[in-house]
Amino acid sequence: MGKFRKLGRHAAHRVSMLRTMVSQLVKHERIETTVAKAKEVRRKADQMVQLGKEGTLDAARRASAFVRGDDVVHKLFTELAYRYKDRAGGYTRLLWTRIRVGDAAPMAYIEFIDRENELREAKPATPPPPQRVPLDPWTKSRASQQWAGPKISKNSEGL
Repeated sequence: MGKFRKLGRHAAHRVSMLRTMVSQLVKHERIETTVAKAKEVRRKADQMVQLGKEGTLDAARRASAFVRGDDVVHKLFTELAYRYKDRAGGYTRLLWTRIRVGDAAPMAYIEFIDRENELREAKPATPPPPQRVPLDPWTKSRASQQWAGPKISKNSEGL
């Protein structure tokens, strides 16, 4: 499973909780939970979308071993895989909402981006940086031409 936050639970309870939360996130596309849980759910949800984009039988078996429900696996491999086919990562967003009454735990929405009724619009993709001209290693740099004086050879001195 990898390194996770402990979340105040023993291992079996933690894995079961993450499986359920990822399945509910895929099913409803937005859930509200504590910030610490949302950060862990985000990691696993992004991994599940990657498996959906992979689209192989092995990926389907690995996804169905984690998420709960055939309808969730079907949605991963059809709807979400198609929606994020051109996106390289970052399929979910965390939006801090409030402080929970009772234990003062910070709460957050975790939702998939690029969907209907999202709480905040996705940022546009950053444009790629401009292409740089490759430098020729044999030419002198402008700085060396500016600060170094002209090279005087022995033949030009007249000795």
